Amino acid sequence: MVATKKYTYGLGRRKSATASARLYKGKGDIKINDKPALEYLSGNKTYLAEITDPLALAEKQKEYDITILVKGGGLAGQVDAIKLAISKALVTEAPDLRPVLKKAGFTSRDPREKERKKYGLRSARKKEQFSKR
Repeated sequence: MVATKKYTYGLGRRKSATASARLYKGKGDIKINDKPALEYLSGNKTYLAEITDPLALAEKQKEYDITILVKGGGLAGQVDAIKLAISKALVTEAPDLRPVLKKAGFTSRDPREKERKKYGLRSARKKEQFSKR
């Protein structure tokens, strides 16, 4: 029989992106969709720093290996979804971190979504130019 590793799970969403994070005891490796994080983020170190913000705040950057599965949306939305997923997994692992992460704003979902197009308009709010004559 195959022995499974114990992990802590967290789910995060932002815009149309959904990320699920699994935290394993380890040495700090982050994989996104089976690729190293920096490779998945096209070498963007700012996005990588944003993803690791909850870990840095909790001072647990070198304690967990993280595997992330992310779908939908663009890169910025995916990064925010990953950050929320990691935060939720950390809170599940260590509930005493919740006040610290909550004060920093890492435990709440950003509810803003794309507004739907309305009939008679060009987009959600854009109208045809008004002509007086």
